[in-house]
Amino acid sequence: MRGHTRRSVLAGLAGGGVLGTAGCLGTSDHVSVLAAGSLAAVLEDHVGGAFESQTGTAYRGSYYGSNAVMRMVEDRQAHPDVAVSADAGLLRDRLYGEHADWDVAFASNALGLAYSPETHVGDRLENGEPWYEAVMAAKDGAIAISDPDLDPLGYRAILAFRLAEAEHDLDGFADALADAAYREPDEPRLLAGVESGNRAAAVAYRNMAVERDLPFYQFPDAYNFSNPAYASRYASVSYTTDEGYTVAGAPSVYAATVVEGADDAGAGRAFVRVLAGTRGGLERAGLRVDGFPRAHGD
Repeated sequence: MRGHTRRSVLAGLAGGGVLGTAGCLGTSDHVSVLAAGSLAAVLEDHVGGAFESQTGTAYRGSYYGSNAVMRMVEDRQAHPDVAVSADAGLLRDRLYGEHADWDVAFASNALGLAYSPETHVGDRLENGEPWYEAVMAAKDGAIAISDPDLDPLGYRAILAFRLAEAEHDLDGFADALADAAYREPDEPRLLAGVESGNRAAAVAYRNMAVERDLPFYQFPDAYNFSNPAYASRYASVSYTTDEGYTVAGAPSVYAATVVEGADDAGAGRAFVRVLAGTRGGLERAGLRVDGFPRAHGD
């Protein structure tokens, strides 16, 4: 299905009548979705309700870092109908073969700083100072990142620091900032510290700042992971998790699949179809939908 049009992707997901009579998707009364924490508000506010209204089947979502999502599926700690990753490559590397053989990429995102304007960091950003000077002047722990061993958002933050170091000729910048940053193990709570005033800023996706109505400083395309034209530059840096998984930088693309052995595969396919088709809601939530959805695999 690689390279198919949006219409053919959605038609393929609708094959077999999975969006037919409400309540007739499968044997269960709900669809279970295990998803990246950065999508929690997107799925709860923009997709889950649309799925319920279109199918008559309840939506139930659980949210963790994408590495944790993949590990829970691999180790069979969780048995979702649908798995959603903030890194399409991670999903394919970890789940293809035993747990999945296809996915649908449905949106991309941009990396930057969600910040509190009532802090020294926020004040410097709003006065036009370079972001790297503003964050390096902050106290240890004032800048938060997601845990890079649990979540693509965390390792993308590390990769962005490395690319920024090269882009702006900042010797030692990446390691210094990574060491000074607070590492939040629970991705859905990453911005809670910024809202409460405990953190000055956090490296986050654009949609996360939009959801929380926080000011957002978007990194340049050279290291915000949103622009496919910079794919080769992104790929020049890599990160190895504590599990030994090495990931190279790549455009930030979200993908979803129905997990092999799902309790209700029909409901899972219906959910992926609704997710891929909810372009307006995804865009309003701060995601980029141009060029999506794209199918991959069998």
